[in-house]
Amino acid sequence: MTEHPNSHGRQRTAPTRQAAVQQTAAPAPGTAALGSEAAAAAARLPRQPDGRSDGPRDRGRSQARPEPGDPPTGRAGASAGHDGSADRATGGPDHRGPDSAGPGGPDRAAPRRDGQDDSGRAGDRPVTHDAPADGGAGPRTRPEVPAGAEDGAPDPSGGGRARPEPGADARGASGGSEPAGGARGGPGAPDTGRRAPEAPGGAGMPSAGATGGERLRFVGAATRRIARGIDLDEIVLGLCRATVPTFADAILVYLRDPLPVGDERPVGPVVLRLRRTDQLPEHVRGLGETGGADAPVDRSDPATDLAAVAAERCEVRIGGPLAEVLRGVRPVYGDSPAARAALPELLGEDRAVPDRQRTILAPLRGRRRVIGAAVFIRRADRPAFEGDDLLVAAQLATHTALGVDKAVLYGREVYIADELQRTMLPDSLPQPTGVRLASRYLPAAETARVGGDWYDAIPLPGNRVALVVGDVMGHSMTSAAIMGQLRTTAQTLAGLDLPPAEVLHHLDEQAQRLGSDRMATCLYAVYDPVAHRIVIANAGHPPPIMLHRGGRAEVLRVPPGAPIGVGGVDFEAVELDAPAGATLLLYTDGLVESRIRDVWTGIEQLRERLIETARLTGPNPPPLEPLCDEVLGMLGPGDRDDDIALLAARFEGIAPSDVAYWFLDPRPQTARQARRLARRALARWGLDELSDAVELLVSEVITNAVRYAERPISLRLLRTDVLRCEVGDDVPQLPRLRQARPSDEGGRGLYLVNRLARRWGATRLSTGKVVWFEMALPAHAR
Repeated sequence: MTEHPNSHGRQRTAPTRQAAVQQTAAPAPGTAALGSEAAAAAARLPRQPDGRSDGPRDRGRSQARPEPGDPPTGRAGASAGHDGSADRATGGPDHRGPDSAGPGGPDRAAPRRDGQDDSGRAGDRPVTHDAPADGGAGPRTRPEVPAGAEDGAPDPSGGGRARPEPGADARGASGGSEPAGGARGGPGAPDTGRRAPEAPGGAGMPSAGATGGERLRFVGAATRRIARGIDLDEIVLGLCRATVPTFADAILVYLRDPLPVGDERPVGPVVLRLRRTDQLPEHVRGLGETGGADAPVDRSDPATDLAAVAAERCEVRIGGPLAEVLRGVRPVYGDSPAARAALPELLGEDRAVPDRQRTILAPLRGRRRVIGAAVFIRRADRPAFEGDDLLVAAQLATHTALGVDKAVLYGREVYIADELQRTMLPDSLPQPTGVRLASRYLPAAETARVGGDWYDAIPLPGNRVALVVGDVMGHSMTSAAIMGQLRTTAQTLAGLDLPPAEVLHHLDEQAQRLGSDRMATCLYAVYDPVAHRIVIANAGHPPPIMLHRGGRAEVLRVPPGAPIGVGGVDFEAVELDAPAGATLLLYTDGLVESRIRDVWTGIEQLRERLIETARLTGPNPPPLEPLCDEVLGMLGPGDRDDDIALLAARFEGIAPSDVAYWFLDPRPQTARQARRLARRALARWGLDELSDAVELLVSEVITNAVRYAERPISLRLLRTDVLRCEVGDDVPQLPRLRQARPSDEGGRGLYLVNRLARRWGATRLSTGKVVWFEMALPAHAR
């Protein structure tokens, strides 16, 4: 095979396309030695910032720096017949123009992809060159590059040289490929499954000489890593990890403080706060230097410690240089006039910035406005940024800013969901006399923080308490809104002291008014600590479980009923014993039902779990809070398909010896009789020091009831942690506290009650009303 030099100093092979694919090109006699001398001479030449060597004719020729956004161009000086397309094919250091080779030093051109034009973009036709072969004239088609040759593997056809990896020292070589395992993806390269720290400018880094495809692959991998973040810290961390050390040696990310949400218009000056910094570790900084990883770190390089000493907070001056750069949106080099004035304002006046094109300032613009800035820095021993690197920085900044925008909106939605769910559920449970309460709520998942499950405990007259647990279909904002309306309705109905079955009937009517598809289940129970009884009504809810003092757990037989919202269904209530020391567990179906088990299997597992927990404490009932934790501990990894509401009630009751109860006829003598009965009860309990105040208040309340009542009046005294007095009559109108005028004969009874009692109130019942007041017990009686 004979090779002939063309008019531009390049050597072209004579065989046809098919022959070039089948056999290896051999240099002409004497060419190999000449190529080796040229390669050695080229290796000794000083390098330019972009990685190219200054050849004998390159040294006196200047290069134009591309502007941001402009496509990369080849070097000038190509003669007629060859316009420098080999330079523009990849923009890499190995694709030098015809003038870059030394005299008599042939340099074989690297093969290009079939179908690419001279600018490196895919064309519609094969690329041809007007190089004569064997004395013939006319264009000939370049040999097609086999698959894998563009990744650093040697061309099996021998018709071209393997493309070196970015940063590999293959410049000036006469041909051949990287040693096995020396190039990324090359033959013999071990795949450890873990990425080791790379030296600056090493394989896989879009540094000087990187092709457009390599930059594109890097941008794709970096944006995917940024997009994986769901909150603010994850997105910023993804940007830092993707760029250091692959794209830069250090990065600083500044974000607005506070970050605007959605269409909010920030008020006041723009403040940028350093959110995160990242830089190449010290034990890796010497990998690209002479001496390897043990080489000393250049402390005089501004990029070495700039990330550690940069200003934490920056207030952007209106009309200042930093504001102008942020308004321009496009990334700029650190040595540009705009960046030279803006970087000291951002990083601090006394902070040194790497010279030349080793710093990029990229504004972070979201959907509406600029929300921050990112600074990419390279050290002095690494090639400077190129024009295409500005485009890479713009892509990284755009994806990061949009991700931050979405993270802020997601955080606002999470905050709204949490606040909605928190306000829909009670902040704290009441602690009425005779019963202790504990509760738990778990959302279905972190991404579904709101749901339709709720629980409630409502104090009722006579030291009774209403226990409610319900579940609206679904776990969304709509379900939470419907749940809030049903919970408010249940509280209002409980305040009227309606029977449980009547409460469910009104809830069913309310759900139908909210919509035809508003379905919910609910269980409503009323516990009376004086009678030690509980009344329960169910509307399609899982049955409650009662854990007795001896450790026996039973599923209460309560009529299931139809869900709320069906309409036209009667609800049935049952009255059961509630012995002291027993624990009633109310829950939603998310605790017992999942994809791997049905409701009744889960209920049986819950009952067994309660029995096992009760064995640990022996004859005494287990504490409520640890009991709730043990119940939730039965959930496995796949058991969380729905949100969970749990309400536990420990019945303690009120002893009969602490209760005094009478029925009095509405007669004029009733007030005197009530004072006498109250005095005797207080003497029996050893509370004689309260007799005067209690007799006065009982007389005032009884007198008001006698004035309007037509049926017998009830008087009850209860001694718990306080002394409570309750007077009931059949008149539904509630008394109101008012200021009596000096000429008024009445209207001062409630004024005395308000002044002397610890607390007082009036509650409307289905049969009338109850007026009550409480007195603090003496120290010896507590």
